[in-house]
Amino acid sequence: MKPPSPREDSSDDLSRRRFARLAVVGLAAGAGAVGLTPPPAAAATDGQCYYDRAGRLAGEDPVLRNLVRALTPGTAPPELAAPAPVRLFDDLAMLSVGFVHAMAVLTDDGIVLIDALRSPEDAENVIVPGLRELGADPEAIKYVVVTHGHYDHFGGAQYLADRYGARVLMSPADWDLVERTRPEHAPTRDLEITDGQRLTLGDTTLRLYATPGHTAGTVSPILPVRTGSESHTAMLWGGTRPAGTLAELHTYLASVRSFRTRMRRAGVDVELVNHPVDDGLARAEQVRDDPGGDNPFVLGRRRTDRFMEVLDLMLRGWISDAEAREGEE
Repeated sequence: MKPPSPREDSSDDLSRRRFARLAVVGLAAGAGAVGLTPPPAAAATDGQCYYDRAGRLAGEDPVLRNLVRALTPGTAPPELAAPAPVRLFDDLAMLSVGFVHAMAVLTDDGIVLIDALRSPEDAENVIVPGLRELGADPEAIKYVVVTHGHYDHFGGAQYLADRYGARVLMSPADWDLVERTRPEHAPTRDLEITDGQRLTLGDTTLRLYATPGHTAGTVSPILPVRTGSESHTAMLWGGTRPAGTLAELHTYLASVRSFRTRMRRAGVDVELVNHPVDDGLARAEQVRDDPGGDNPFVLGRRRTDRFMEVLDLMLRGWISDAEAREGEE
């Protein structure tokens, strides 16, 4: 797909941003960090053997340990402060409100935004000034790729379409979802994503893959990123928390496995998600504080593949528990 033709902060703002950064770092360093505190003891379930295997595979890896905790049944997502915007790579920025992120892919011909946070206010007060703070022009937003049709991912899309003429992309199933569940907030139906679709802007091509399970139309991108002369291939898992029914869980597991195969073929060595289930906020602070150091989002091919293996095991646990519940009915 070809693209269509074409501050200063107050001292109070800076203080809030510094506080947010300290809060994130404190969570990462202390006993209360995501994934570093075990969930409350619960009765053994049929899926426990899979959760235990996932925990053993995760070992002491904070990225994988966070994922295990986030997908352990009965755990609640933590309350996290919103960090300041940050470039994770030269051509990829994170714009976050704490519990959910948007990613801006910065190309030589404009910006592809992956997700649009919760609301028009988030777009106006987080995405737009965040891009400017990082030296990017929000008027260059050409596309908004919505990974799935929940409010915290499409909420700012219509604002960006109205203000900057951005084209909004979503899978057909999730266009239907937002029109059915949140018609008053749904963006105007625009471009539909097909499985494996290429989205090219300037010198950058994203591949958009159908990974249903979190919703019926969840999409996960694979894209190039770079820092200096180093080039990498990143994935972004489009929807983390499993849906409820056994059929949806089996669909989710099939998506994990198909996407894992595509990751291997693409040589993916960078892991990203749109919620802080992977120690992502603490790693973002590492990038901010040591921009010339080793990038903590570059896990390498083997460790990135292990992320998907842990996800696979956790889903098998959810499926085992769901099958046991059905057997009791």
